[in-house]
Amino acid sequence: MIEGTIPTRTARLIRDAAMRTGVPPGELAVDPPPMDPTVLGDDLLRVPTSWVMRTWELMDAAVGPRAGLLAAETADRGALYVWDYLFTSESTLAQSLRAVVDLRGVVTDPTVDWQVIESGGLLSIRDTVPTQPEHILAPVQEFLFSVILRRVREATHRRLIPFRVAFSHNASHRYSHLIDGFGTSRIDFGAPYAELTFLDAGALPTGSDPHLGAMLRHYSELFLTSSRPIPNSHDILRTAIIDALRQGDLSLETVAGRLATSPRTLQRRLRDLGTSWREEVETVRYETATNLIRNTTLPFRSIAARIGYTDPRAFRRSFQRWTGQQPKDFRRSLGSEPTSMGMTRIPQKGAVTLRT
Repeated sequence: MIEGTIPTRTARLIRDAAMRTGVPPGELAVDPPPMDPTVLGDDLLRVPTSWVMRTWELMDAAVGPRAGLLAAETADRGALYVWDYLFTSESTLAQSLRAVVDLRGVVTDPTVDWQVIESGGLLSIRDTVPTQPEHILAPVQEFLFSVILRRVREATHRRLIPFRVAFSHNASHRYSHLIDGFGTSRIDFGAPYAELTFLDAGALPTGSDPHLGAMLRHYSELFLTSSRPIPNSHDILRTAIIDALRQGDLSLETVAGRLATSPRTLQRRLRDLGTSWREEVETVRYETATNLIRNTTLPFRSIAARIGYTDPRAFRRSFQRWTGQQPKDFRRSLGSEPTSMGMTRIPQKGAVTLRT
C-alpha cells in the first residue's frame, strides 16, 4: 500500500528546494531519513507524506509567500519523472490532463483528490479535498498549480494564461507575487476548493504520438504497482533479525551491530515501546516458520534449523504455544500442497523506533 507516501522524485525536488532556501539539512532529518542518498536514489521507494508536510512548513517559514513558486521553478521537465510526460500522453490537452490526474500517484500521495472539470469552454484542474494541514495549504497549492501551468504550456507550445486561479487558503497577502507567477490578476482566496482554470484550451493539440502515449500510461501503471514505502525502523529491525537467523548467528549483540547501535540502547528502546528482544525474535521465528510450512514441503527438522532451533522438540513446543497446534497438524489443515496464503502476524504491543 502506498497511501500516505510520496515518491522519492518528489521528495528530492522539495528537499533540494528547501535547502536552497536556507532550511538547515539537520531539520529535514526524520525517521526513516529521506536525506539518505540510498533512499532518495531509489525511484521505486516512497517516503511518508508527513515528511513532505513538515518540509513545506520549514520552507514557508524560511522564505515566506514565495515558497511554492520558488520550488516550482526548480521543477524542470523530467524532474518529476514520467508524470511530466503524461501531459502529452493524449492527443488533446483535456484528455492528457485526465491521464495526469488518474495517475497522480506517480508524483504525489494517491489519496489526494484531483479532478478534471470541463464546463462549456472552461477546463479546470481541481483539488477538491486537501490532505494538507491548513497552515501549509498555501505553498503546496501554489507549487502544484505553478508546475501544472508550466507543463500545460510545454505540452501545447503556447503561453497559456489561466482564466482563473482559486485557492482554498486565505493567505491573500501572497497576492502580488502570484500575479507575476501565474500571469493573471483573477486570483481568488478562501474558495471551496483550489482550482486552476483555462478558457478554450481543452481541445488544444499536444502533438502526442498515440503509441508513445499508451506506453507512458502503461509504464506509469507498472511504476505504481512496483512502488513501495521506505522501510521504517521496525521493518529494519525485523530484517536484521531475519538476516542473523539466516547466518546462524542470532544474538542481541549481532543484531545491534547490524543496526549500528549498542545492545543496551537496543534493549532500552524496545522496553520503552512495550516490547522486548525476546518478543521480536519470537515473532520473526513464528512468521518464518508458518511461511515455510505454508509454501514449502521442507521437513519440520529443516524448518526448525532455519529459525534457530537445534532441537526439533523445542521447535514443536514453541509452535504449539504460537498457534495452539503441532506443526504437522497446521500443515495438514492447509491441505497437501503448499499454498500462497499470507502470513499471520502476532499482535504487537507497539512500533519499534531505533536510535543511537
